[in-house]
Amino acid sequence: MQSSATVLVYSDDANTRAQVRLAAGRRPASDVPPVEFVECATLPAVLKRLEQGGVDVCVLDGEAVPAGGMGVCRQIKDEVFRCPPVLLLIGRPQDAWLATWSRADAAVTLPVEPVEFADALAGLLRARLSVDA
Repeated sequence: MQSSATVLVYSDDANTRAQVRLAAGRRPASDVPPVEFVECATLPAVLKRLEQGGVDVCVLDGEAVPAGGMGVCRQIKDEVFRCPPVLLLIGRPQDAWLATWSRADAAVTLPVEPVEFADALAGLLRARLSVDA
């Protein structure tokens, strides 16, 4: 198992980024490595960080402005070679179809529910790390 996993968190709202960090904790599940968070508040910062590589999972806020996480997800799925899996934060359960349109690998609703979020994040980390192994 690798020593840590890098999780990129995109939201223009510092409180949403804090919710994500607190919900995941240091290690979202016992069978995945500890996580290190990289926070981005703008689309250019997300694209720059993904270009550098080493991101294992992206968590994108679908309610972010001016670039919403759904559009960002679709863009990075089209533009980033070997794009990491994306966990999309959506405003309402009814928005799940939009998450599918954006090509997100998983979606959870805001506000972040810690158990649901940690389970979804751990699942994406397992899938990503088993592919990279």
